[in-house]
Amino acid sequence: MPAVSAAALVMLGITVAQAGGPAPAPASGGRAVGRAVLKAARIGGVMVLTNAQGFTLYSFAPDTPATSHCTGSCGAYWPPVTGTPAAGPGLPGRLGTITRPGGTTQATYNGHPLYTYVGDARPGQANGNNLNLNGGLWHEVTIPGAGHR
Repeated sequence: MPAVSAAALVMLGITVAQAGGPAPAPASGGRAVGRAVLKAARIGGVMVLTNAQGFTLYSFAPDTPATSHCTGSCGAYWPPVTGTPAAGPGLPGRLGTITRPGGTTQATYNGHPLYTYVGDARPGQANGNNLNLNGGLWHEVTIPGAGHR
């Protein structure tokens, strides 16, 4: 039954997000401060980018390599990965940063600003993959050459 309860909680969050209601509190492990360590992990049979705690990282389709379009209440559901990124062992790809509105530094991977999702309650989940919320489509960040969903 816990899986059903977790799914119901995620759906409730999605419904509230679409309705423009109050945002939930950020999930633990969501936001990194200072040095954002990024690593690869196999989740659902696909190699994806995660933070140091193993939470899946996401990109937002409306973003550009220089600009995050997830601001305001969007950032409460999709907390940006803040700080300067550092690659875990063997992680391929290009790390960088952008400056968010308000001056916060946000980590990027291969030109994509990075986020976690409050609907991922524990490491190894990818509940935000392929969701169309907050004005655009969200995707887990896959590792180049490691396969895609």
